[in-house]
Amino acid sequence: MSKDITIHNAGQQGFLPVMRELVRAYQAFASFDAAGYRDSDLTVSQADVIFTLGNTDGLTFKEIGELTLITKGTLTGVIDRLEEKGLVKRNIQSDDRRCTRVLLTAKGNKLFEREFPRQIAHIKARFDRLSPQDLKQLQTLLQKLRTAFE
Repeated sequence: MSKDITIHNAGQQGFLPVMRELVRAYQAFASFDAAGYRDSDLTVSQADVIFTLGNTDGLTFKEIGELTLITKGTLTGVIDRLEEKGLVKRNIQSDDRRCTRVLLTAKGNKLFEREFPRQIAHIKARFDRLSPQDLKQLQTLLQKLRTAFE
């Protein structure tokens, strides 16, 4: 039995540090990302929706949820608050609410055009610290990791 535990623990020695580093990298990225639009009066989820809707003809709730990974229950509240701010509007396609498309208003589009390039520059400044080879290697490894979970 102790041999099985030793083998099991040996297999985790590579896995656990990688998992911890992945979580730490995500937390650092999320914190840095959120700091980029702190002055815009948007929550993280609201900014994610605005940035996702930008340069589109609108998206359904399902499409927004898939692209942002915001849960259905949370997304409704986020859209409600963005609508109250005059940044988005709902366009009901039929009697079925699932066919509702969410679009940026003129005010929302103006916010997107101002904030999205700033946010990309904010994040890119950190990625610029990595060499092109590092970026390619990172992309390859992240794709392998994603594939392992699909």
